[in-house]
Amino acid sequence: MAKLHYFAYGSNLHPLRLKERAPSAEVLGVVEVKAAQLTFAKRGTDQSGKCSFLRTSNLENVVHGVIYELDACDKKPLDHAESLGFGYNQQSLNLVLHGTTYMPFTYVADRQYVDHSLVPYQWYKQFVILGAQFHAMPDAYVTWLASIVAIPDPDPQRNAENLARLDRMKEFSRPRKHV
Repeated sequence: MAKLHYFAYGSNLHPLRLKERAPSAEVLGVVEVKAAQLTFAKRGTDQSGKCSFLRTSNLENVVHGVIYELDACDKKPLDHAESLGFGYNQQSLNLVLHGTTYMPFTYVADRQYVDHSLVPYQWYKQFVILGAQFHAMPDAYVTWLASIVAIPDPDPQRNAENLARLDRMKEFSRPRKHV
């Protein structure tokens, strides 16, 4: 089966979350994109802030993420979950991991869907933090993520579903170092 490479940097960082959307996903390793800044400014279908990243001219700005390998048949469901074409556009990156160059695809917010006044729901922010912790990303990065303002989800059912998902992620989470 054909394999694809995907760069996750937001709510899909945690393998348990991504496997809900792309069951074949396997971690290849942690990478960073320099001259890029993580934002929670992409307007989600629930009207809250979702992750995207912006290119900057400052090489000190870094977005940490993970390259996953997945079966090509999992791309369509992942595209659907990420609202490809309806908020996110696909972008290819050129990233080096362990001396090998990969060209993973990722999802970046369409400019029409960027609103810097948005904030994430608390559960969404926790998805990102748990993913960063799972992959043993730098403490300063996790601390910065924790400092992001988040609000309670006003939809009780969606909130409960995502809090249950967070509990499963916490049980699964054991920070690891990727070599």
